Amino acid sequence: MNPRDVIRRKRDGNELSRDDIAFFVRGVTRGEIADYQTSALLMAMFMKGMSEAETEALTEEMLRSGEVLDFSPIPLPKADKHSTGGVGDKTSLVVAPLAASCGVCVPMVSGRGLGHSGGTLDKLEAIPGFRVSLPLAEFHAVLERVGFAMIGQTESLAPADRKLYALRDATETVESIPLIIASIMSKKMAAGLDALVLDVKTGSGAFMPDEACARELARSLVATGTRFGVRTEALITDMSQPLGRAVGNALETLECVELLRGEVSEMTRPTLDLSIELAARMVALSGVEAMLDVARVRVRRALETGAALERFRACVEAQGGDARVCDEPARLFDPKLEEVRIESPRGGFITCIDAAEIGRAVAALGGGRTRIEDVIDPAVGFLANAKIGDEVKAGATLGLLYCRGQSAGSQPAARIQAAYEIEDQRTVDPPKLIKEVITA
Repeated sequence: MNPRDVIRRKRDGNELSRDDIAFFVRGVTRGEIADYQTSALLMAMFMKGMSEAETEALTEEMLRSGEVLDFSPIPLPKADKHSTGGVGDKTSLVVAPLAASCGVCVPMVSGRGLGHSGGTLDKLEAIPGFRVSLPLAEFHAVLERVGFAMIGQTESLAPADRKLYALRDATETVESIPLIIASIMSKKMAAGLDALVLDVKTGSGAFMPDEACARELARSLVATGTRFGVRTEALITDMSQPLGRAVGNALETLECVELLRGEVSEMTRPTLDLSIELAARMVALSGVEAMLDVARVRVRRALETGAALERFRACVEAQGGDARVCDEPARLFDPKLEEVRIESPRGGFITCIDAAEIGRAVAALGGGRTRIEDVIDPAVGFLANAKIGDEVKAGATLGLLYCRGQSAGSQPAARIQAAYEIEDQRTVDPPKLIKEVITA
């Protein structure tokens, strides 16, 4: 077998065998297949699609390309949450300590932001000293001691995905449902989970803006997880506007710490509501509680008693971070930043927000990256003051942009202002946060 044969079969629309896929994934992992040939196959997969059997084979081969973690010595059910990403999507920092406080072990392997969306690792690194790269032995020790740990993908965990994702990003083949499924699920299955809750975003700030496509992805992810013996559910959630108030790594982390402290505002409540629901489903799906309603009550109590905040503090300390941010969240804000007020150009009702454009504007300030190796400025960002359905007056504050100098913020501020559509009449209702739940 050689790479050209496999590429040609998929180019011509034929179904690849498990042997074809195993040959290719193992060749990529070992560096035996050239990047240009791998890119050609990815494009053929993107253009011709993949069957359910092909997708399952690709997922399993990527999963088996590295180490499969074993947390069986920890006598707790193992569960995780994964989001397809969006603007202001910061729930992992709240969900993990909430679930851990309720008796779930959460081995969270996360990623970095790319394009208009942020990444959990970048938010964690906004905490001074926080280490997202831990040896597996230390990762296991933190999990055992704290109940959750949050790290980046290791060299030994699904290494095929790391190589394939970099080429997918460079060749514009990211938005392929089979490739997305294999990428997400190979990493999650390698983490040795009993249960997995997926947050599939749809709307202007999501990678799957179309709700029908998001539903197809959610159903496929749930089916894949179930076939691999992991209890899996997916929520289809709104990303037609930034989630919560903050966009930008340090500002989003600050918002999460405030929520764990019980400091909630009208703008930040959606972040909390979604975090509680995701955590409750992890608690129920992992078997800690038999009923979802009981799990929700238990999760809310963990928040109200401060137990979740203390779990978060313990994780920050265990991973080398400055735990003083738990008592003084304002430490996460850089006072040297310039504040640019973004005004409404007219009075009326906000009918639409281009969430992706807000994300791109923050990235243009240095808060995001176009390549995974780019260095970011974690401090810059945007705080929204208005959401879809709100009535605003001319000159009202749509939000506040934080940047390194007024000149640096002028163009991003104009882009954010233009991202808000304002009409004379209220023509749309505020979007529903959770649109659908997909179960096995």
